[in-house]
Amino acid sequence: MRRTLTLAAVAVIAIATTVFNTSPAWAHGYVLSPPSRQANCAQGKVPDCGNIVYEPQSVEGPKGLRNCHANLGQFAQLSDESKPWPVAAVGSSVTFTWTFTVRHRTANYEYYVGNTRVATFSGNNEQPPPTVSHTVNLSGYSGRQKVLAIWNISDTTNAFYSCVDVQVGGGGNPNPTPTPTPTVTPTPRPTPTVTPTTPSGTWRAGTTYAAGNTVTYNGATYRCIQPHTAIAGWEPSNVPALWQRV
Repeated sequence: MRRTLTLAAVAVIAIATTVFNTSPAWAHGYVLSPPSRQANCAQGKVPDCGNIVYEPQSVEGPKGLRNCHANLGQFAQLSDESKPWPVAAVGSSVTFTWTFTVRHRTANYEYYVGNTRVATFSGNNEQPPPTVSHTVNLSGYSGRQKVLAIWNISDTTNAFYSCVDVQVGGGGNPNPTPTPTPTVTPTPRPTPTVTPTTPSGTWRAGTTYAAGNTVTYNGATYRCIQPHTAIAGWEPSNVPALWQRV
């Protein structure tokens, strides 16, 4: 009987070890500025985004992909070019800012326009701070472009993907009329529309905050450290990448 229990315990430990070693890294992040497609979905700016509105940080897949949804069926909407993706007007030099909900040791960051890698930045095999910014030269491009930003993790075979729609040089029509799509039921958790009067005061979802704005939440005071539009779930106490307690 004792021998049977011992063998069972060894089997459980072996299975647990295998699962642990093959699980994906619990690291999550995405490009917040200029807003990536998942950031725009999370802020309620694009209809019918699916589950990505709840977890914009979770577009994780094998390294080496060149699409917006990391081959994940539940996030396929991110690669739907018929959607009315908001386009950020930028100059020939653009600063992309990542925000991380869980940080992990980093191999590097890559930026692509089409199949051309336009920039790469080393992560030095270190854990990143809550936000990381890179300035990328897009002087070889003009008009509307889709930039694919990739965060390559050091000790796994996975990476995180964010697509950012930009209008290089500004001007033109950065938001052309998209190909018509079928009418769909709105997402179950729409972001409430709130017209902000002043960014200071009590924190509210739907308010646009700039770096340096201060708010109160649950009796504590916080200072904004990353420009963004607040949504439910991004309360100051929940997102240290956006708010610093003072």
